[in-house]
Amino acid sequence: MPKHSSLSQRGQTAQNTVLRIDFEVFFEAMHNWYHPEDNPGGAITLNIAENRLSWHLLRDKMQQISREHDIPDWVASYTSAMGAPEFREALAGFMGRFLTGCPIDPEQLGLSAGATATIEVSSWILGDPGDVAVFPAPCYPVYKQDIGNKGGLERYDLVTHHELSDIQNGPVLDIPHLEEALRDIQAQGKRFRMLVLTSPDNPTGGVYSKDKLEAIADWCIEGEIHLVVNEIYGLSLINTEHPELVADYSKNTPYTSFAQLMQEKESEYLHLWYAMSKDMGASGFRVGVVYSFNYPFLEAFNNLNAPHMVSNHTQWLFQQVLGDHDFMEKYIQHNQAALTESYLVVIRSLRKLQIPYAPARGSLFVWLDLSEYLSEQSQEAENKFWMDVYKKTGILLTPGEGFGHSKRGQFRLVYSCVTKEELEVAMERLEEYLL
Repeated sequence: MPKHSSLSQRGQTAQNTVLRIDFEVFFEAMHNWYHPEDNPGGAITLNIAENRLSWHLLRDKMQQISREHDIPDWVASYTSAMGAPEFREALAGFMGRFLTGCPIDPEQLGLSAGATATIEVSSWILGDPGDVAVFPAPCYPVYKQDIGNKGGLERYDLVTHHELSDIQNGPVLDIPHLEEALRDIQAQGKRFRMLVLTSPDNPTGGVYSKDKLEAIADWCIEGEIHLVVNEIYGLSLINTEHPELVADYSKNTPYTSFAQLMQEKESEYLHLWYAMSKDMGASGFRVGVVYSFNYPFLEAFNNLNAPHMVSNHTQWLFQQVLGDHDFMEKYIQHNQAALTESYLVVIRSLRKLQIPYAPARGSLFVWLDLSEYLSEQSQEAENKFWMDVYKKTGILLTPGEGFGHSKRGQFRLVYSCVTKEELEVAMERLEEYLL
């Protein structure tokens, strides 16, 4: 007879729930990594949302700080579960100048060990088990686990379009979409509790205009639905005026931080997430941020966040980095230029192959449509094609499964997780495979 599990029901569920469909293949590929001389036929993974293009600048800055400054005594002691006051002060100054375009009160910031922890704690506080969080599709797959593993919230994928051409000018989410989702959720006897937007978006790279954000915010406030905007890619912007790219953008939609609307409305139903993971290329340092005018929420966050506190040494190090605004200005300029150059490598190949894509204004991704290469419009055919690409070229994309969209054959390509030279090799291989 099979042995009874020693785990709880929650533990057994965790044991049998894969975090991401592409993780196992990713770790396999990492053991066969491409090198131009030592392993020219090796794998190149374009599926993990990391930005490695400017790490050398941040690394050098951190090493300089460590050489020139003594670690203060508070680093070895307990500090606020919301984050050390010294770091929150520096973070608020950085966000206000470079990200939000408006002053940020450090007392309205809470820090957790990474974006995942920030999302998890926020979801635990804002919703009850069985409540529904709505995400416009396609959307980052692991949001499902972030809101559900501990908070118990259910993910609802709101499909606003079918063809990629419909989002050439950015997200098309509108009030009628939200009204329809509300009716559907209520018909199931459930509560529409949260709406989560990512701007710039993962995976499409689109941004929400200020007018659209305001209309959605007003609708959420009236319906007592929490609206959270994740600005984790807020400084990872593409130069849309580049001569090779400008024709892709028929509509001028500059990135506008949601924090500006939050300050105008001061509503308990509006919140913002941020992190050091993407703009700073520092996912391994584990620094996630929430900003809110909901003071009971912040008190609850403080009381729940102890298991998720950011290392004091990390906070001190980033306090020095973010507080140096001259360095940050140069870093951001370099990073956006590097992102644009790598984005161009991908776009040139896609145009050559006449492959449809969503023009990105920011993020680290290109969302592309390879549906014409599928044997049939099914998830099975999509996964089969995805693995065939990997096995024959060594190029690992993120498949559409889990993004919650209605059309098969759409894939996410991360252009910032490898060097520009490695990306060029990857796109050459993809061209040879598809031609």
